[in-house]
Amino acid sequence: MEKTKLTGRIVTRDDPDYNEARTNINLSLERYPDIIVFCQNKQDALNALKWARENRVPFRIRGGRHSYENFSLLNNGLVIDLSEMKKITVNQDKKLAYIEAGAELGEVYRTLWQYGLTLPAGTIANVGLTGLTLGGGIGLLTRAAGLTCDSLVQLEMIVADEKEGADLITVSCSNHPDLFWASQGGGGGNFGIVTSMTFKAVPISQVSIFSITWGWDDFEEVFNTWQHWAPYTDDRLTSSIEFWPKEVNRIEALGQFVGPKTELKKLLKPLLKAGSPTSGMVKTMPFIEAVTFFNSPGGNQPQKMKRSGSFIEKPLSERAISTIKHFLEHAPNQNASVWQQALGGAAGRIAPDQTAFYYRDAIIAQEYLTNWTSPGEKRQNVRWIEGLRTSLSRETMGDYVNWPDIEIRNWPRTYYGENVERLRRVKTKYDPENVFRFEQSIPPLRRSLFF
Repeated sequence: MEKTKLTGRIVTRDDPDYNEARTNINLSLERYPDIIVFCQNKQDALNALKWARENRVPFRIRGGRHSYENFSLLNNGLVIDLSEMKKITVNQDKKLAYIEAGAELGEVYRTLWQYGLTLPAGTIANVGLTGLTLGGGIGLLTRAAGLTCDSLVQLEMIVADEKEGADLITVSCSNHPDLFWASQGGGGGNFGIVTSMTFKAVPISQVSIFSITWGWDDFEEVFNTWQHWAPYTDDRLTSSIEFWPKEVNRIEALGQFVGPKTELKKLLKPLLKAGSPTSGMVKTMPFIEAVTFFNSPGGNQPQKMKRSGSFIEKPLSERAISTIKHFLEHAPNQNASVWQQALGGAAGRIAPDQTAFYYRDAIIAQEYLTNWTSPGEKRQNVRWIEGLRTSLSRETMGDYVNWPDIEIRNWPRTYYGENVERLRRVKTKYDPENVFRFEQSIPPLRRSLFF
């Protein structure tokens, strides 16, 4: 039988663009693969998987390069990179968008905008849409239109096949429904190689946005006001808030409302009464301009970083707020922060077991962030993140799989809650030999939960 050959744009260690080709967002976790295949089409991806299996070469799947723990990279081995598969096709009448696996969020927004459509997705333009969707997908349309995975109607996936090595299948609620369920929040890279996705897009035109800032002295009042307001206000309004270290002296709430500025101003009254805002802005603009406003390209370039997170089901106590304040008073640097986004609304009207994304009852997603420049600072920063997460664990639950944290011991239940056993059954059915694996991949049932 003739051996499979690698096809596509192939980069090896000897090539001048190797360093650029291997770099992911987290520079504190360097990885050096032997070969990176930039697939140009699904046949290239099929060939790459077959080649890896025939030659017994370990591999990883990569899309947007935003895996915080660099799970999409490995030392030695093969990286199957889909980032050059970016075709986007829109059926305006049916409001369907066919999107190849390498498309970045910014390009998806720009293309769909030409048709008066969008997806409820994230805010960072260079994030890969596929990874975002497979983990759930939160953003500033979450409360109005749901998670990104809630708009998914079909995907093409290459799965491991014992006869041919690899097989391309179509997955939807009527075709491999168990795998479709798992693809709505079960995380990327667990079951196969997604080559394209089809979404039901939502109409969009004008939106209203806001930004309000405060100083450190208003910490407790603003924190408490926002957490009792943001998850419970009008479903058309989704907002986030970020708290920086004491010396930065800055708290900022941002949000997007699918409606006019006059209505948004009324909805903001409780928030504006909190503390003494140092600045405020409310504007109506085309949705695509709001996309640009919320994008933060500087903070999403490759850097030495550590992130983790949790979900909140009911407003945090004074003790928990004091804990966050204490950690930010003793932050490792001025780049550290605690970020929250309101959930609920459309995302909360789906049962926790209806999709693999378990945390439907959460009112807030909470992320812990830090980055640094000198390699010697890593230990201090990682300890700060882990200390913060652990100290809040009595009042928080789980973690978002798109904010993976290698330090979490019971990660399967942390990411997937009560859905973990069902996900393992799906894994066992479609990948019993655990071909698709990485440091925190879902194991088949006959394997240890920790490996």
